[in-house]
This record gives sequence, C-alpha cells and structure tokens, in this order.
Amino acid sequence: MEIPKSIVDLRSRRDEAILGGGEKRIAEQHDKGKLTARERIELLVDPDSFEEFDLFVTHQCTNFGMEKTKYSGDGVVTGCGTINERLVYIFAQDFTVFGGSLSKTYAEKICKIMDMALKNGCPLIGLNDSGGARIQEGVDALAGYAEIFWRNVMASGVIPQISAILGPCAGGAVYSPAITDFVIMDSKQSYMFVTGPKVVKTVLNETVTTEDLGGAMMHSSKSGVAHFVSEDEEEAMLIIKKLLSYIPSNNMQDAPYILTSDPVDRFCDELNTIIPENPNKPYDMLDVIRSLVDEGEFLEVSRNYAQNIVIGYGRLNGHTIGIVANQPKFLAGVLDNDASIKAARFVRFCDAFNIPLVVLEDVPGFLPGTNQEHNGIIRNGAKLLYAFAEATVPKITVIIRKAYGGAYCVMNSRHMRADLVYAWPTAEIAVMGPKGAVEVIFRKDAMNSDNPKKVLSEKEQEYRDKFANPFNAAEKGYIDDIIEPARTRFRLIRAMEMLANKKDTIPPRKHGNIPL
Repeated sequence: MEIPKSIVDLRSRRDEAILGGGEKRIAEQHDKGKLTARERIELLVDPDSFEEFDLFVTHQCTNFGMEKTKYSGDGVVTGCGTINERLVYIFAQDFTVFGGSLSKTYAEKICKIMDMALKNGCPLIGLNDSGGARIQEGVDALAGYAEIFWRNVMASGVIPQISAILGPCAGGAVYSPAITDFVIMDSKQSYMFVTGPKVVKTVLNETVTTEDLGGAMMHSSKSGVAHFVSEDEEEAMLIIKKLLSYIPSNNMQDAPYILTSDPVDRFCDELNTIIPENPNKPYDMLDVIRSLVDEGEFLEVSRNYAQNIVIGYGRLNGHTIGIVANQPKFLAGVLDNDASIKAARFVRFCDAFNIPLVVLEDVPGFLPGTNQEHNGIIRNGAKLLYAFAEATVPKITVIIRKAYGGAYCVMNSRHMRADLVYAWPTAEIAVMGPKGAVEVIFRKDAMNSDNPKKVLSEKEQEYRDKFANPFNAAEKGYIDDIIEPARTRFRLIRAMEMLANKKDTIPPRKHGNIPL
C-alpha cells in the first residue's frame, strides 16, 4: 500500500527538524566533546518515554534578514518524559541552532513547558547550553527571559526545579538557573557569569579567564551557585536521576519510599568510639552520617562550598531525610557567612517539600573577625535561625559534641521548636568553651592569686564538670534523652515514625521577611 504524500511530507519534515542546526553543526558540537540537546534527553529519561512538543515552531523575527534563516524548533527541545517511571518536564537548549540563543518563540516554548509542569505537579528540568539572548530580537528576547524568571518564582516551593549547565550561560540567562532549586555544572564545558571576561577587561581593566570568572569549580567552591559538579554530561544526568530519587514531585506529596534491607535496629558500634578524647581534636562528620543512614548512602549537596557544614540527603528505613551537620574537619565546624547561607537554603527546600530534618550538631560558635562581621555574619547567621524556626516538618537534633553560644540556638535547639533533641554523652552545652569562660568569670581571682595558672586550671575543670556534659541541660528538660551513640540510628528511625503525622502551622501571613 502506497504511503500518502502527506505522511511522507510529515516524516521528511520531522526528520529535518530533529537534526536541529544540521549535521555539520551537530558534528561541531560533538567535536567540542558536547552532546546534542536530544542526546542529553535520551540519556536522562527512561527509554522511549520522551514526548516532544512544538517541534515545528520557528521564530517570527524579520530584523536584519532573520526571516531568511529559520529552523524548526528554534533552538530548544521541549517535552515530557519519565525518569524511573516518574513524569518530568524538560527543556533542552540546542546550541546547533543560532548558538542556542533565546528568541521570543523559544521563550514561549519554555514557558509552555513550565506551565504544564506546574499544572501537573511534576519536576522541571532545564538543560542549559545557550549563547544568551538573540540580539536580533532586541527587547522581545529580554521579555522572554523575564517571562521565564516569573514562572521560576511562581514554581518555587511548589515543584522541584533542576538546572544542568552544559555549556555557556551568560548575562540574563544565569538568573533562571539561580532561582531553581539545584544547579549542576559540567566541569569541562560549562560556565556562568553576568558579564564575560572581555567586558571585565574593558570596564575594570582586569584580565581573567573564563574558568576563573565563571567555571564549574569556581561556582561550586567560592560563589556557591553550583550545588553539584559532574565530570562529564553523562554524570550530570546521573546526578539529576539520583537527586530526584530523594525528593517528591511536588509540595503536596512525600518523597519516594525505597525499600531497604538495612535493619532498623542495626547498632552503629563504631560511633561509640568516633569522638576523640581530646575535645579539640577533629573527626569526620561524614563517617557519622554514613553510619546512620540506610546502606551508608548519602547524597551530599554543595560539598565543595562552605565545607564547615554538611548538607545532603539520606534515608532512614527507606524514607528520605535532609541532614544538616557541622563538620569538625573544617574550621572546627564553626558557623560563618557561607555556611549559614548554604544551610538555610537547604532547610527551606526541605521544609517546602515535606522532607524531615536531622541536625547533627558539633558547633563551637560563630567564626569571629572583621571579615565575618563586615560581610554580615549577624544577618547571614539569622537566615539559618529563621529557616529552622519557620520549618514545620519533623525536626530532630542530635548534639554530638560542642553546642556553644548563639550557634547552639541557631542549630535547631529545643527553643527553636525542635521536635526532639538527643545528646550523646560527649555533648558540651554552654555559652562558650571552658577555657574562654573561666578567663572571663575568674580573671580577677586569678590575677589576685599567687598562682594564676593553677586557679584558672582548677576553675576550668570545675566549669567543664558543670557544663561540658549534657546532663545539666537534660535536668532542665532542654534535651529529651541522652543516648548511646551506637543506638542513634534506631532512635532516629523510631522518632521519625512517631513524628510521621506531625501537623504544625505558622501564623497566617503573606510571607515572612527573612533577613536577606
């Protein structure tokens, strides 16, 4: 039977559209070590699950002879598919068409997908590889970006939004990924900046490389813009899949439950000896976390940024938890500007998407100094305080060692409405460390004695006996129980089961005014 001409024509047009900018530009993309937009989507979604929309859309620009050059799809691939059988909406920028630059119709395609994701309560994933706004379109392109930004904000806290930066992302284009919940950057090909090296050179006479200005390692370690860095594009897709396995599809659902063979009552014997005898000696908090969670699996977020605090996802008896933990290996686990901001945003994401929080506390205080004060440690520390106070999901704190001063309050203390607070026998809860405290309280006594060093030493031991343990706080009801470290996993799981139906509210309001 002869195939109708209309079908032949459709197939021909579809085949041509799928080639994007054509075979030559696809080859150039591959020569750079980059995949095409459709190849990226194929890596990300379940086989044969992707449904593409607006394949035949073209730009409507007539400026500078643009009407003479049109490509079906206009430089962005949009549609929906499944990842581990969960529906997601995706847009993938196609660098083979006008360098992936954004036009009015290109923006409309993305906005359509964003609206569909929001209406259907599904995650939105953006695969970014674009030269920015299409200059020939002028204000139409800028309007397109603004429409996307507005939708990013409306979707925030309603559906998860994930951005993968797999090529250039510059100018106004960077703000959409910045609003999304997670940013993944490819270490080999991606960069993000508001103004490029040439502008920096012209305006400031400063010479800087693309990598130093906006590369993946810079954004993952200094600016904190990137939450994950991948070795290549394939790993970027794996990170997205892994991340989605821990989070729900929208703010009305719970995170996926994963059946585990890890026993609920497994004793973590190694935790009984993990804390050094010397209270000033560090240990690795990641060892504690991996001991507690199911199968030792922990997805750390922003691992290269503000390493004095650890954030990420694990599971307890198959249920997702968000973990916030001080890291004694870096800056003794103090809270500083970067750590406070990093943790605050993570806490707010978990609260928005019904993910219970576990806080592992070992904090000697806030980092002192003019650099911290001048850069707003008061304001930034208050962000973390605000985030914990605002959160209504189950919140459990385990004080592992130090819990000093205002940092004790900020790290989800009983007085910040933590649901349960446990402490290990090694916990030290006080306004400050014993040495600093006695130097303030007993300075005059020491100065008036024949042996100041002996007096301070005796008083330090007295202070340590009184405060450098969890029993004083437990007597006042500020701690629910002092537990054996090896039993922490069991106690956390049982506590989460108890809090599974927790209902909590905050006073009615349009929104709070977090100290940004």
